[in-house]
Amino acid sequence: MANLKEIRNRIASVSSTMQITSAMKMVSAAKLKKAQDAITAMRPYSDKLTELIQDLSASADTDQPNPYTVVRQEEKILLVAITSNRGLCGAFNTNVIKETLRLSKEEFEGKTVELITIGKKGSDILSKSLPLKSSHDGVFDDLTFDNTAKVAESIMEAFAGAEYDKVVLIYNRFKNAATQLITVEPFLPIVSESSEEETNNGDYLFEPSQAEIIDELLPKSLKIQLFKAIRDSLASEHGARMTAMHKATDNATELRDQLKLTYNKARQAAITNEILEIVGGAEALKG
Repeated sequence: MANLKEIRNRIASVSSTMQITSAMKMVSAAKLKKAQDAITAMRPYSDKLTELIQDLSASADTDQPNPYTVVRQEEKILLVAITSNRGLCGAFNTNVIKETLRLSKEEFEGKTVELITIGKKGSDILSKSLPLKSSHDGVFDDLTFDNTAKVAESIMEAFAGAEYDKVVLIYNRFKNAATQLITVEPFLPIVSESSEEETNNGDYLFEPSQAEIIDELLPKSLKIQLFKAIRDSLASEHGARMTAMHKATDNATELRDQLKLTYNKARQAAITNEILEIVGGAEALKG
C-alpha cells in the first residue's frame, strides 16, 4: 500500500485537475450559448436560400449555365474538413478526420483527392495522409462572414477554373450539447434535389432576369453555406468540450473520493500499528 504522503500528493493533484476541468466546462457552457443562438438563427435563412437557388438553377437556361452549376465527370475531388484549433473535446475532431479519410479511400477511390482544412487539429493529422491544398486555421481567431467568404471565394474560383469537379464539406452539425452529427455536405456543383415536376410547378416572376438573379445570389448562397457549416462546427466544438469536461470532472471527483477512502484506510492501519507497538512494548516491560 502506498504511504500516506504519496496518497496525499495524488489527492492534491486530482483535486487540482478537477478544478481545471470544472472551469473549462463552465467556460465552454458560456461560449456554447452564444454559438448555439447564432447557428439557430442562421439555419432557416441558409436552408431556404439554398433551396431557392437549387430550384432557380434547375429551371435556368442550360445554354449558358452558371459556372457553379456545371456538372462534370468526377475525377478531381476537393474535401473541405472543418475541425477545431484546440483539443480536449472528446471525439469531435477524430470523427471528422476518420470520415475524411473514409471518403478519400472508399467513396472517391481511384480519383484525385485534395484537401482544404479549417482548424489546426485537422491540418496536423490529415496533411500526413492527403495532399493539402491550403489550411485556414486562423478563421476561428476572428470568425466573421467576411473572413469565411474569402475561403469560399478561393474554393469557388478553383471549381470554376475546372481545378476540381466536386467539392464536399465534412463537419460536425450541432444537434444539442451532448450530440454532434458528422455531416458530409455537397458544396459544388449546385444540383437541384427537386424533381422535374416540382421545379416546373414553381411560379416565379423574375426581375430583372432569372440569369442575373442567379449570378447575384449563387455566390452569396455558397458563402453563406460555408459560413453556416463553420458556425455549426463551432457550436458543436463548445458542446463537445463542455460534455467532455463534465465527464472528466465527474471522473476526477470519483477518483478523489476513492483516494480519500484509501488514505483513511492507510491512516487507520498506521494508527492501529502504532497502538499495537505501544501495547507490545508495555507488555515487554512488564515481563
